[in-house]
Amino acid sequence: MSRAPNVKWTREHFLIALNLYCKLPFGKLHRRNPLIAEIATKMGRTSNSLAMKLCNFASLDPVQWARGIKGLSGATPHDKEMWNEFHSNIEVLAPESEQLLHDLFTNDQSRDVDLLERDKIRIEKSDKFLPPSGPTEASATVKVRRGQQFFRQAILNVYGIRCCITGISIPRLLVASHIKPWRDFPNDRLNPRNGLCLSSLHDAAFDSGLITLDSQFNLVLSKKLKSHFSETALAANFVPFEGKPIRPPEKLAEPEVEFISFHRENIFIG
Repeated sequence: MSRAPNVKWTREHFLIALNLYCKLPFGKLHRRNPLIAEIATKMGRTSNSLAMKLCNFASLDPVQWARGIKGLSGATPHDKEMWNEFHSNIEVLAPESEQLLHDLFTNDQSRDVDLLERDKIRIEKSDKFLPPSGPTEASATVKVRRGQQFFRQAILNVYGIRCCITGISIPRLLVASHIKPWRDFPNDRLNPRNGLCLSSLHDAAFDSGLITLDSQFNLVLSKKLKSHFSETALAANFVPFEGKPIRPPEKLAEPEVEFISFHRENIFIG
């Protein structure tokens, strides 16, 4: 495919770019980013073309507006149309975009495309791959995995690959935690605003209602959790952070206030 700057922006290219926008911090949306350059080459585009599209999307991001970041001013009506469609139908389009990104690099469905190193793309064997029994099951299994991969990578990346409570920065110890439970709210499973980047310990505490956030996103500890603080190691992971705000995401995935309120009122055990 030609790499000319005027190569047509197809629907598939838009979805890949939207996927990438969800995963990269604003400061990395430039043509010199080796990750952007590699993906652009696979798309048959220039790195400048892809970087400019990502910056156009930044101008449509309400979280960026609130922070006074405008992005580029060249967003087209088609950019706006695709942005709105992606975010209003994310349960379908996020897995589709993840599959398109995956297929740029490998046809092996048992492998995942990992962008967590920010400047390098890794193709890794999935630790969640279970061979399904038939073609229908295969399609459903892969779609679920692609959606999970999108959500994890989007959440970890926008939080700077750090637990938003403790600052722990080892990816294998981090979880893209759902604020409203995955099992009960299928329409919000892949919504970045329904996610927090937490260490595996804090994810378990959040899911079980031992911790929550107040309306200002400060950490709240339950009485039940505090009753175990005679265990020094446990107390050390929670006490220093009580009443302190979480580290905010860099863009797009700022927690939805209504979701936090739901967790506080329905899951937190007080």
